[in-house]
Amino acid sequence: MECSVRARQGRTRVAQAVTVIVPTFNERDNVAALVARTAAAMHGRQAEILFVDDSSDGTMDEIARVAASAPLPVRAIHRDHNVGGLGGAVVVGLREATYDVCVIMDGDLQHPPELVPAMLQRYAQGDADVVAASRYIGGGDSAGLGTAVRLGVSKAATVITKAMFLRRLWRSTDPMSGFFLVNRARIDIGKLRPQGFKILLEILVRAGERHDLRIAEVPMEFGSRRHGTSKASLRQGATFLAHLARLRFGKMGLFALIGGIGAIVNIGIMWALVSAGMDYVLAAIVGAAVTIVGNFILQERFVFHAERRDASRLWVRFAASVSFNGIEAALRIPVMAWMVESWHISSVLATAISLVVAFFARFLFHALVVYAPRRRGASDAKAEPPADTATMRVLRAIDDEAMRPGEL
Repeated sequence: MECSVRARQGRTRVAQAVTVIVPTFNERDNVAALVARTAAAMHGRQAEILFVDDSSDGTMDEIARVAASAPLPVRAIHRDHNVGGLGGAVVVGLREATYDVCVIMDGDLQHPPELVPAMLQRYAQGDADVVAASRYIGGGDSAGLGTAVRLGVSKAATVITKAMFLRRLWRSTDPMSGFFLVNRARIDIGKLRPQGFKILLEILVRAGERHDLRIAEVPMEFGSRRHGTSKASLRQGATFLAHLARLRFGKMGLFALIGGIGAIVNIGIMWALVSAGMDYVLAAIVGAAVTIVGNFILQERFVFHAERRDASRLWVRFAASVSFNGIEAALRIPVMAWMVESWHISSVLATAISLVVAFFARFLFHALVVYAPRRRGASDAKAEPPADTATMRVLRAIDDEAMRPGEL
């Protein structure tokens, strides 16, 4: 969604109407206090609160109850399917917001609503498209993270992320913050592909490709959770790492990461079996079989998750993937054996070389065949433009899947 009205860059902006977007997941006990504190902070301003809810604990009923007597407009959208996690909820909110200037904050009250006026004042200076609340600048406080372990994980993730996107994030001290203001007219919402919690990172890296987003920060004292439980988990951590790889390197990079993990497992299995006395060819077959299935599971979850809806059924995708990888292994293993016998190198080194050579063929097959959209009926096909040639499809796959959204 894009809007034609934009504030003039570099000039003080007039008072802005604002939509406060609050993604919620089982936050019923926090709704009344959040609305009351946000309404007090927004007193005298044109504003609304928009909840995007994925709950099953009656949060929507509580929002309706509180909205009936709230001093500012309160709306709520309930999602039947939690697509993209918290980040996906924020994207829905950005599309459905009444106003271009949007403030995103969590529903657990660890983000203090009283900070919103300071964020709006900073935005009004006219030199920023995003204003983030940072725990790591002067006056900020991350005590609400709780344990030293969580604080260490947060800071380590921040350092790694900034190192991977130096140009886009060098002005940001807290790109993992979930509390920020953004002018949606300055971002391309259609490019957002969020997975998990880190929607600000997604916006700064991906949605800012059309414009280099200017970011400013205000200090935040990150509060303690009042009700409910943290949504952080090892699964969310894995999702974040996969999302980070996807943002930095594109699908091909993430595919390579999973393939690299599979290669290590493959080589490890082969080494263990050969050490136990098994013939190296049979050991290679066992290693290949285990990693083919494992790679398919990881690709489904992390690489081609968005493509699954329009692709063939799961069993068809599995059969195609396993068949191709099986044929590839059937061709690769004899080549590996030939290298061992002819080049007189170790079987482990030969396996590693053959896996690298086979990588591009596997990626293009999965992108162009396994996860290709299903063919439409004849009536729909008439309205479609002529199909691309095989060469153009390969070139487009390399461009779209591999090179985007790598940092320019």
